[in-house]
Amino acid sequence: MKKVVKFGGSSLADAKQFKKAGDIVRADATRLYVVPSAPGKRNSSDTKVTDMLIEAYRIAANDGDLDRQLADIKARYDEIITGLGLDFTLDDEFEVIADTLKKDPYLDYAASRGEYLNGKIMAKYLGFDFVDPFDTIFFNEEGSLNTYKTEKEMKAALQKTQGAVVPGFYGRGKDGRVKTFSRGGSDVTGSIVAAAASVDVYENWTDVSGFLVADPRIVKDPVGIDTITYRELRELSYMGASVLHEDAIFPVRSKGIPINIKNTNRPQDEGTWIVESTAKKSDYTITGIAGKKGFCACLITKGLMNSEIGFGRKVLQSFEDNGISFEHMPSGIDTMTVVVHEDEFLDKEQQVVSEIHRFAHPDSIEIESDLALIAVVGRGMKSMRGTAGRIFSALAHRNVNVRMIDQGSSELNIIIGVANQDFETAIEAIYDIFVNTQL
Repeated sequence: MKKVVKFGGSSLADAKQFKKAGDIVRADATRLYVVPSAPGKRNSSDTKVTDMLIEAYRIAANDGDLDRQLADIKARYDEIITGLGLDFTLDDEFEVIADTLKKDPYLDYAASRGEYLNGKIMAKYLGFDFVDPFDTIFFNEEGSLNTYKTEKEMKAALQKTQGAVVPGFYGRGKDGRVKTFSRGGSDVTGSIVAAAASVDVYENWTDVSGFLVADPRIVKDPVGIDTITYRELRELSYMGASVLHEDAIFPVRSKGIPINIKNTNRPQDEGTWIVESTAKKSDYTITGIAGKKGFCACLITKGLMNSEIGFGRKVLQSFEDNGISFEHMPSGIDTMTVVVHEDEFLDKEQQVVSEIHRFAHPDSIEIESDLALIAVVGRGMKSMRGTAGRIFSALAHRNVNVRMIDQGSSELNIIIGVANQDFETAIEAIYDIFVNTQL
């Protein structure tokens, strides 16, 4: 049995949290590989170290006085080192960081140092080897992960160790410089390490005991999710469920490695298991509800659209030419709706409309803004009749107007569009009908 354990920023925010993480690793001899994030907030008014480092980059890029900002960052790490009772210093590392940012400031390098420095401390604290992702995780020229080279180099590095700390969030770009994943990317690093080491379990430790059926900021005390499939997680993460980075499942999915979301502050809790497939039945028809605000819908109408070959391609070409990706595309016989992020679309809407008219010659185009999308996800929905009807009934009862619906052929999820102002009410209504009342 081998495990990878990844600790989030809240789990490593200070020496007290660091000790909890160390106790967790030492409590199980199979926890051989540790992936740390940068220190997070110690309290609600605190600042994450990554944000402090990004500010250091901005200061350096504007030829400002960098020394004070780096001193504040170093104080955060010194506090952790002192609290752990380590005979260890990061003085040399901060000299390198200062020199690099003054000579050649670039954002990815600055943002990555939080994980790098925390990795140095964690390796010293546990007595593990330090494996630098700069030497083991590689990106292609277009910025995507070079899966083949990364797995090869990471596997070779890990085979030389009995226990390793691999900082999260960054690797090496095609240009030979540090490159980061998007925020939360330490989850992806953990998954990469898990796949390369062919571990049995990838434990992702955070400040919650797994996934919840709905956002606790919207629904009071929502129930937890015991088991969720990769596909369900992908749908929920993409639509805003933020416990795990949405791309973290890909490296482990091909090898069937389960992910266990655990709570650093409540290690006895089972948490949520993320698996490829399961015979376990959910307690409810749905597995989870998630959503986002800030979309708009472009409704294209044209008579006999369904008989015109290439019409959809021409419409989507207009969005592609303007660098806009679409989220959903429900359609009818003579209508086609393209749903996009409002902030990406607003500045280019008239160019897109003009191109659609030029390429596809529609009868009309209507744009509808202030749209929120809600994903109702569950592997149990395909074996349960009337799921969509129950959703509509619940929303109607709460006076929420459904402006769009899109159901995939897998019957794994139903996407509902409502007005931004109805977003929270809609989620409460759906949760209530499927969890509280279970009609």
